[in-house]
Amino acid sequence: MQTTSYQGLKLSFSNQLKTEDFLVVEAPLQININNEAYTVVMRTPNDDFELIRGLLFAEDIYKKIIPLSYKIIKEDAKTPTIINVTISKEDLGKGYLNKRTLLSVSSCGICGKKELKDLKVDGEKLESTFFSSEKVYKMFAKMSAFQETFKKTGGSHAAAIFDKNQDLLSIKEDIGRHNAVDKTVGDLLQKEILKKANYLLVSGRVSYEIVSKAFIAKIPIIVAVSACSSLAVDFAKEFGICLIGFSRDNKMTIYANPNYLKKLENV
Repeated sequence: MQTTSYQGLKLSFSNQLKTEDFLVVEAPLQININNEAYTVVMRTPNDDFELIRGLLFAEDIYKKIIPLSYKIIKEDAKTPTIINVTISKEDLGKGYLNKRTLLSVSSCGICGKKELKDLKVDGEKLESTFFSSEKVYKMFAKMSAFQETFKKTGGSHAAAIFDKNQDLLSIKEDIGRHNAVDKTVGDLLQKEILKKANYLLVSGRVSYEIVSKAFIAKIPIIVAVSACSSLAVDFAKEFGICLIGFSRDNKMTIYANPNYLKKLENV
């Protein structure tokens, strides 16, 4: 269930009116690893297996190609509340030793990072082919066409991943920006086509954590509808990621690695 109906009182200067609005659902999901509680995420119930796969990939807990084994331990009104993932000790990544605090809110930027050194992400700089701003606007139009939950509630975020030819590979919605990204990455991992990912489009702002998730997934271009944080820009420059913010109304601001934009557009 992604949306639910709630009553409200709509006010204006001249009158008041009872109304019934659709709201995006936010609900907790406890993720267990080998029957032990690992974390609780606040998410919109849908694509839970993809969310878990993407999260464990980003946290360096499981990066194998072999599919994971999921088991729904508990449900509430047919919505999973506890899901267990079975991973052999040999396949558990280093991230498992750095367990999260047992709550990750839907808007969290660096939830679960115990020490400053945990913010560091290792790897070689990414590279990409040239692209035009016109293609970015077309990709956003494609993403918008699939944002059914947002159209109904106005309260959900979306993340979409495209390949080098601007073909849509995956789009997911969630109340949390980071959850939406994890769902799309997890979806491509399940389909074994993550290597095709080239553009990550997000409907909100970009924080450090979204940049780090893109880097781990080797996605070299991030485009956001809204703002970018200072740490997001710093890390994007270091990672070789082209980071674009405020991409709306036929305008955009490139904060990191503008060399990916076609030469004729450079200023």
